[in-house]
Order: sequence, then structure tokens, then C-alpha cells
Amino acid sequence: MVKWVLLISLVILCNLIGSIGGLWAGGNSPWYKNLNKPKFNPPSWVFLPVWTFLFTLMGIALYFVWVAPSSSLRTTALVFFGIQFLFNVLWSFSFFGLENPLSGLINILVLDVLILITGIYFFRVNNFSGYLFIPYFLWVGFASLLNWSIFRLNI
Repeated sequence: MVKWVLLISLVILCNLIGSIGGLWAGGNSPWYKNLNKPKFNPPSWVFLPVWTFLFTLMGIALYFVWVAPSSSLRTTALVFFGIQFLFNVLWSFSFFGLENPLSGLINILVLDVLILITGIYFFRVNNFSGYLFIPYFLWVGFASLLNWSIFRLNI
């Protein structure tokens, strides 16, 4: 049986923690506006709905792992979730806060690996949770390509 209060709380929590990155995200900052960007760079308005959707999926995935029977596998999955989420938030600081595409690129490449590991662990604990991580992994892969392209166009 679904524990709705916990599910909704985890979705809200993921969106709140995820929004911390917005403190540094400066899609409209003069620094970012003056960067050379690839033609496939999405307009700034795309990022808020996409990230809201992804943080919601993360919250749902987290819920199903959270309520799974206690085990070392579940604990490892939750630890990796926390670590990858930290790197997610730190990317905005690395890229926008430091105004440094190389720092952002290093951070996001580590994030890619952490998302993959977390997704694998989530899948092993609860298949549905693992599947919910796929759009997140794909989007951050695209963001990695975008970050790399911005870095290359501005060195």
C-alpha cells in the first residue's frame, strides 16, 4: 500500500533540494548571455519544467527504494542517491556560481557516473525506481554534452 504522505513529502523534498541549484543558475546572467553556445542550446525557459519533472521522478523513485525492506543493498542505494544529489546541486555552483564551464564539466561527468550507479542500485532494489532514473540519466547526459560544447566554444 502506498504511503501517500511519505511519497508526496519525498517528491516535495527532492524539488526543494533540487531548487537550491537555482540560487546559482544564471541563465539570464550577463556572464551566461555572453558565452558562445551551440545551436542545440535550449531556451532558458525549458529548464524549469524539465527539472521539476525530473526531481518529481527522483522523489517517486526514492520513495519506492525508501519503503523497500531494509538491506545493505537498499542502504547503498540511498547513500548513492544522496551523493549524486549533492553533485547535482553543486553543478550549478560549479558552472554558474564560479562562472567556470570547465569546473561544471568535471562536476557533471562525475554526476553522470553517480546517476548511473544510483540507477543500477535503485533498479536492483525496485525495478520501477530504476526505470524512473532513465530520463534523469538521459537529460544529464544531454546537459553534459551541452556543458562540454560551451566549454569548447569559449576556450
